Amino acid sequence: MSDLTTTVQESLDYHQFPKPGKLGVETTVPFSTQKDLALAYTPGVANPCLEIEKDPLNAFKYTAKSNLVAVISNGTAVLGLGDIGCLASKPVMEGKSVLFKNFAAVDSFDIEVNQTDIEEICKTVEAISPTFGGINLEDIKAPECFEIERILVEKLDIPVMHDDQHGTAIISSAALIGACELVNKQIEDLKVVIIGAGAAAISCGRMYKSLGITNIVMYDSKGQVHKHRDDLNEYKLEFATDKSITRHDAFAKADVVLGLSVPGTLTLEDIALMADEPMVFALANPTPEVMPDDVRKIRDKAIIATGRSDFDNQVNNVLGFPFIFRGALDVRAKKINMAMKIAAARALNELTKLPVPQDIKDKYNKPHMYFAKDYIIPKPFDKRLIIEVSSAVARAAVETGVAQVKDFDYERYREELGRLL
Repeated sequence: MSDLTTTVQESLDYHQFPKPGKLGVETTVPFSTQKDLALAYTPGVANPCLEIEKDPLNAFKYTAKSNLVAVISNGTAVLGLGDIGCLASKPVMEGKSVLFKNFAAVDSFDIEVNQTDIEEICKTVEAISPTFGGINLEDIKAPECFEIERILVEKLDIPVMHDDQHGTAIISSAALIGACELVNKQIEDLKVVIIGAGAAAISCGRMYKSLGITNIVMYDSKGQVHKHRDDLNEYKLEFATDKSITRHDAFAKADVVLGLSVPGTLTLEDIALMADEPMVFALANPTPEVMPDDVRKIRDKAIIATGRSDFDNQVNNVLGFPFIFRGALDVRAKKINMAMKIAAARALNELTKLPVPQDIKDKYNKPHMYFAKDYIIPKPFDKRLIIEVSSAVARAAVETGVAQVKDFDYERYREELGRLL
């Protein structure tokens, strides 16, 4: 564990200096002569306008649409801060744009929408969608986020993804695939307990089902999710067991526990009941449901992941969304489907098993980093992520028929991604 603590003043100074905020806009064309002016604006700009009028897909050819994502939030579920309002969410959305740009060379605008009504949010996003090649929904509370994403996916012909749901699902799935290989278990045989029933937990459960897992027990703030409760929404009902079971029975011989809740909702007594070499993913931020050192005191063979950067096996959404959108944008995907998400998870798993570059070992001060219980997912600064994940996502989009590019050449695309480095 390393010390990455920052002070309040350091954080505020970082966001204020040398200029307020973390984003700016730059031009990508020459602009120093009278002819440049004539090309950039009138009269030259009329020509691409007319080409786009003839064929809307020409917008990808002549404008920044092909590499532009909107990061959209209404501020109702911001990090661990809760419903702080859309304006207070702006530093987080700017930060998301910084990650898009620096990890995957994707441009983005952060857009904070002062609205909580589902229909109005969808109308707003739909109205501005022609500007963008993709929509990243962020920090919108459940269950509204499910309906907002569903409506927009149906209405728009560009990829839409609520990263709070799917990012965690994709990265934790990659970690789960790797952990299973290390303990020699088949993923479809796993018994899984999920602590939490919000957006990320529901999406993780859905993705785990797509991977073949059928034995899932879920807990929300009121207890175990089962069909005899009358307070469950339609999303929780997907994971309701036929009857109530005891906490002891839920954890007895469980292979995996996924925490997406708050500190204290997962106990050492729970973990002691689990199967040999349990997989403990305690992802609450900034404080996990249970601390890794405490887990190791009672289960020294456990595979442990958290959401924190100062512990091994950080389930960090930045391993996913920049590269998923990179791949989706590059093949002009109409949506991000489950096949693309699973392709991203499997690509992360395969990358973990490759030799780790020396610069990553140096950056994390770990000279002996290799695929093992303390390294089941790649590190965010691994430059190979853009090649491995983006190409896997792009190929899945093509193979499932949601891509609009013609004559996709997988190997050539990987070479193009390599040049982005």
